[in-house]
Amino acid sequence: MSKSGLKSKITAGVLFLFFMLILVSVVGYYYLTRLNNEARMVLEDNYESLEYSREMLWALNNWPNATRFETALAKQQENVTEPGEAQVTMSISIFYKSAAGAPQLSPIVAKALRQEIDKLMDLNMRAIVRKNERAGKTAETALVYIAIISGVCLLLGITFVYNFPGYIADPIQKLTEGIKGIANKQYSQRLHFKSGDEFGDLANAFNIMAQRLDEYEHSNLARILFEKQRAEAVVSSLKDATIGFDVNDVVLFANKQALQLLNLGEGELPGRTASEIAQRNDLLRYLVTETSNVPLKIVVDGKESFFTREMADIMQDGQRIGYVIILRNITTFKEQDIAKTHFIATISHELKTPLAASDFSLRLLEDERTGPLSTDQRELLDSLKQDNRRMIKMVSDLLDFSRVESGNIQLQIRSVKPAGIVDYALAAVQRQADEQQVTINYVPDDHLPAITADAEKAAWVLVNLLTNAIRYSPQQGVIQLALQPVDNTLVFSVADNGMGIPVAFQQKIFERFFQVPGMESQKGSGLGLAIAREFIEAQGGKIGVESTEGKGSRFYFSLPLSPAESLLIS
Repeated sequence: MSKSGLKSKITAGVLFLFFMLILVSVVGYYYLTRLNNEARMVLEDNYESLEYSREMLWALNNWPNATRFETALAKQQENVTEPGEAQVTMSISIFYKSAAGAPQLSPIVAKALRQEIDKLMDLNMRAIVRKNERAGKTAETALVYIAIISGVCLLLGITFVYNFPGYIADPIQKLTEGIKGIANKQYSQRLHFKSGDEFGDLANAFNIMAQRLDEYEHSNLARILFEKQRAEAVVSSLKDATIGFDVNDVVLFANKQALQLLNLGEGELPGRTASEIAQRNDLLRYLVTETSNVPLKIVVDGKESFFTREMADIMQDGQRIGYVIILRNITTFKEQDIAKTHFIATISHELKTPLAASDFSLRLLEDERTGPLSTDQRELLDSLKQDNRRMIKMVSDLLDFSRVESGNIQLQIRSVKPAGIVDYALAAVQRQADEQQVTINYVPDDHLPAITADAEKAAWVLVNLLTNAIRYSPQQGVIQLALQPVDNTLVFSVADNGMGIPVAFQQKIFERFFQVPGMESQKGSGLGLAIAREFIEAQGGKIGVESTEGKGSRFYFSLPLSPAESLLIS
């Protein structure tokens, strides 16, 4: 029996609306093109003729000025587009040739020339009015057609929106009520849909299911078998490797994926304790003893695969009756992450060379020996320099971040004096602070303990925090830079009195590519703080922020003291 399915009905309705939308687009495009062509014809044909006529009148009024008159006349002869325009242009040419070369223009000839030029201007002015009226009629026609088609689409759309939700929602609501009834063991529930589409098939399938459940309900054995089969089906259908244990660490079940990873047979796990199996299986021993969520690398069929370990407790009546260990395959995501890191590194490396070359070219343009620049040119050059340097910084940030992610950055950890890090950072940002009229307050302390860190990376992080503070501080603002020993660490803090960071975004600003919405002067890549966090954590430190919206922010990071200093403090 042929019947129209729900999918076919929806497809037909959407295709019809899509066809109407295309029709509106085609009609609009057609008439807009016509209007554009007619406007261009007015500009190209008639407006230029009027300009040539004005040029010839000016030449007549300033006689002799043969060159300007001849130039305008020659251009007009090439722009004859209206009926009768050729004869008028020819008359102008004849009268002009009769007077060409004369020191004084004869009044009769001058009058004749002016009359012919007036005719030429009048022809083109009437043509402009005529074409404008035609364009207006075209626009009115387009509006009528588009209004009619849009009205039809609107009526059909309103009808579709008004009727379709009920057509879909009503059967779903009845199905939901029926499912709830089945869940409450009310197997007498039945659905009756008159539609001949998928909802009708759904109702028939539901009724068959309810009938069979009613039959099985009268048999305890059937019910037990059903529950057992359903549990086995659920476990087997899980795509992730899953192993279940009871409170005594006895294996209850394991799906095929788990058996494959453990390299065990189907009957070797259930009923045995985890400690018994762990004696001859290193992977299972790791799964039951390890508590961290570090990605695990396992060789499967000769290929390296990556998994994360998750553990979930099985609860019944508020008591723990067992637990499940799940190994989620994240190989695809790991490969994509590696590919993304390599791609960013490659693109950044390829971009760095042309950007450096363009920066060198801009410097050459600044050199007076290449020629003086006007004020406007120098402003454009300064703008280009700022944009180019911002691009170079962004590419450098991307390179640094890709190296951090790939583990290619080698840290030179050693005992260093914090004063050198601070002096370098202050020197690097002083010029920017002067340009923004921002004061950086710092009280040097020669008695600060040495730290164990990579001086270059620590200085990079401090420069980044100072640069951000300068960028978001108001003019005449003050930035407080302070260093203080705290619990075998040295804390570097940068506090500003800028706009502050909303509480909702304070935990996200250290994520890659994140920028606070609505913040002004967002000229960065959104990578600086993410790289800073990676650098500090790689050195065994911590980084964070404290901020009050409207009052300012305080960014800080800590680095461990050198062993000798830690002993002295303790």
